[in-house]
Amino acid sequence: MSTAETRVSVEIAGSEISFETGKMAKQASGAVVVRQGDTVVLSTATAGNLRDVDFLPLTVDVEERMYAAGKIPGSFFKREGRGSEKGTLVARMIDRPLRPLFPKGWRRETHLVTVTLSVDHVHPFDILAMNGASAALMISDIPYPMPVGAVRIGKVDGNFVVNPNEEDSLNNSDLDLIVAGTEEAILMVEAGCNEISEAEILDALDIAHGEIKKLCALQHELREKAGKDKTEIEVPKVDEGLLAAVSESHGAALDEATQIFDKLDRQNECSRVMDEAVAAHSGDPEDAEFGERKAAAQMAVDKLEKGIIRQRIAVHKKRPDGRAEDEIRPISIDAGLLPRAHGSALFTRGQTQALSVASLGTLKEEMRLDTLSLETHKFYFHHYNFPPFCVGEAGFMRGPKRRDIGHGALAERALVAVVPTTEEFPYTIRVVSDILESNGSSSMASVCGSSLSLMDAGVPLKRPVAGIAMGLIKEGDDYVVLTDIAGVEDHLGDMDFKVAGTSEGITALQMDIKITGVTFDILRDALTQALKARTFILGEMAKVIAAPRAELSEHAPRIMTVQIDTDKIGLLIGKGGETIRGLAEEFESQIDVNDEGQVLIYSANGTLGEALAARIASMTKEVEVGDEFPTAKVVKTTTFGAFVELAKGTDGLLHISNVSPGQRVDTVEDVLNKGDEIHVRVFEVDRERGRIGLRLAIDPDVAGKTKDELVTAGAGARGGGGDRGGRPPRGGGDRNGGDRGRRGSGRPRHGEG
Repeated sequence: MSTAETRVSVEIAGSEISFETGKMAKQASGAVVVRQGDTVVLSTATAGNLRDVDFLPLTVDVEERMYAAGKIPGSFFKREGRGSEKGTLVARMIDRPLRPLFPKGWRRETHLVTVTLSVDHVHPFDILAMNGASAALMISDIPYPMPVGAVRIGKVDGNFVVNPNEEDSLNNSDLDLIVAGTEEAILMVEAGCNEISEAEILDALDIAHGEIKKLCALQHELREKAGKDKTEIEVPKVDEGLLAAVSESHGAALDEATQIFDKLDRQNECSRVMDEAVAAHSGDPEDAEFGERKAAAQMAVDKLEKGIIRQRIAVHKKRPDGRAEDEIRPISIDAGLLPRAHGSALFTRGQTQALSVASLGTLKEEMRLDTLSLETHKFYFHHYNFPPFCVGEAGFMRGPKRRDIGHGALAERALVAVVPTTEEFPYTIRVVSDILESNGSSSMASVCGSSLSLMDAGVPLKRPVAGIAMGLIKEGDDYVVLTDIAGVEDHLGDMDFKVAGTSEGITALQMDIKITGVTFDILRDALTQALKARTFILGEMAKVIAAPRAELSEHAPRIMTVQIDTDKIGLLIGKGGETIRGLAEEFESQIDVNDEGQVLIYSANGTLGEALAARIASMTKEVEVGDEFPTAKVVKTTTFGAFVELAKGTDGLLHISNVSPGQRVDTVEDVLNKGDEIHVRVFEVDRERGRIGLRLAIDPDVAGKTKDELVTAGAGARGGGGDRGGRPPRGGGDRNGGDRGRRGSGRPRHGEG
C-alpha cells in the first residue's frame, strides 16, 4: 500500500472524471477526492466500534457546503444547519446500491461522508458523490468486496446523453435516469421521465451499464495503487444440523403461519411460532453457552421462515395472500371526501391505504430552495408521511425521516411531468400523502392518491398517473416477478421495482436490488408486467374521476390574470408599493406582478376579484377616444381649463370652453375646484404631443347650470356622474363622443345627470 498522493482518471462521455487520494483526510480509513470539471467532492469511509446488533450499522451523510458555489447560507445563523432535501436524497442514492454488498456479519459502525468542495453548475455533484463513496470503501480497510459505479442518462433533443450538464438535466431533458451497478449487473435505478416508453428505458439502462464498467475498472486501479489491507471477517453461517432440527420440529407450524391472509394476524402467529422454536432449541437458560445457542437458533429460524416463503413463491408460484404473480390486490377509491380541502382522495389497495390532499396557493407561496442546485424554487411539491400507527405500532413522530423524504420525492417526480406550468395554471400546488395503513407499496399508493386529489382539486393534469411496485423472488434458476408486492414480499424478496406513469409512458422509476444484480430479461419482464398493472389501475381510477373537475373548490383561492404594458408596472406598484398595497387592501385580494407585466389576482371572493381586475385594467390601459371616466378627479385648474386625473400618471385637459357646456364662464373655479370628481369623456388623443382632450359626459339639459346644480346633476364632486350607486347618467351619450340625449321627456330623473 502506498501513502503517496495517487491520481487515476477515466473519460466518460468526453469528460474526465478523476479519483485522488493521499492528500486530504488521511486519518479516515478511506478518503477520495472526485473531480469533474470544477466540481469537486470529498468522500470518506470510516469504521468504528463493533456493535451487538443484527443489522448493518451503516450511516451515510452528504454535507452541502455553500462555499462550494460561492454562496452564504440564507439562514438566520448564516451557516449550514440541517441537511437539505437534496442532500438527503443523494445520501439515499449512495446507501441503496452499497448496502446489499457489505459482507454478512459486518457489525462495526460504518460512516460514509461526502462533502461538497466546489460546484461549477455544469457537472452535478450527486454522481461524483456516489462514485466517491464506493472508491473510498474500496481503498479502506473495510472488507467491501467490489466497486460500484454510477452515471446519469438524459434524453436531450431525442438523443440519449451520458452525464448531461446540469442545465440540460434540469430543464431540457425528457429523462433524468441515475443508474448504479457493478461490473456484472445493475443494482439501483432512480428516474424521472416525461412519459418515456419501456423499450427506451431498457436502452438507456444498457448504455448506462457500459459506462459503469469503466468507473468500476478505475476503482480497481485506484485500489491496486493505494488500497489498504482489508479487515478479516468471519461470515456467520447457519448450523445446517440445527436448521434441520428446527424444520423438523416447527417447520409445519411456520409454513401454516406464513399463509395467514391478514398481515397483523400473520405477523403475530409467525412471531409466536418462531419464539417457540428459538426457545426449544436454545437449551438451558442457566447454561453458560445459552446466549450463543440462542443466537444460532434465531439464525436458523430466520432462515427457515425466509426459505419457506421464497420456495413457495418461486417454485410453487403461491404468494402469502394467495394471489397470482400478476394479480393486484382489491382497490377502492374515494374522492372529495374532505369538505374544506381543495382536493382529496383516499386510495386503498389491499391493506395499504393513502390519504392524499391537494392544496392550492398563490405563487408567492412557492417553495424556495437554498441549495447548491440551479433550481431555486418549486411551485409543485409533494410530502409523504408514514406515522407508526399505519403498521399498528407505537412510536415517536418528530418530523420526516429519510424514507419519508425519499418517498415524497418519488411521488413528486412521478407527477411533475403532467402538472401544468405556472403559465397554464398560476398556482402553487402542495400535495400531502398520509399513509393510514401499510402492507407494501405505500409510495405507489401515494402516487395514485395524489393524482386523484389533484384532479379532484380541478388541477388540469395532462393525464392521470398511477404507480405499481414490482418484486422478484429468485431461487437458483427459478424466479418469479411479482406485481403489487406486499410487505413480506418486499422484506424477503430480491427486488423492489417501483414504476409510475400514464397511459402514454413512464414518469418515474425506482429500483433497488438486494442480490448481486438482475439480468435485462428480468427487467424486461418486470416493466412489461408493470405496464399491464398500471393500465388496469388507471382504469379503476377513471371510474371515480375520469378527468380534472371543471370547477375549483369553493374554498380554493380564485385567480385572475390581467396583462399590462411593462411600462405600467411602476404605475401599478406606486411609490414604495403604496398603490398595489392599497388595491390589495381595498379589494381583499393578493396581487402579484412579474417583469413581463402579467398581473395575478388572488381572491377568495370572486366578485371582489373581478372588480379589482377591472380597476387594474382601467388604470393601466392606454386611453382611447370615447373612453369614459365617471370619477375623474380635478388635480389642477388654470386660466385655460382643468387638468383631470384619469388614472395614476395620466391626466387629460378639460378646456374652459367645456367646463360648463352652453355657457361662457370667466374662470374655471366658477364651476370646478381642485379635488372635485367629475364624469368626463375622451374626445381627442394626440400621442405625439402627449395630449388628451376631455369633455363632460352629461346631458345637454344641464347646460348653463350653476356649479351647485352641476354637482347635484352628477357632473360635480362626489356624484361621479350618476345615481347613489355611482352609475353613469343614463343619458350620458354614446362612447363616440356624441351628446345624444335620453329618449322621452329629456328631463333628468331624480339623481340622474
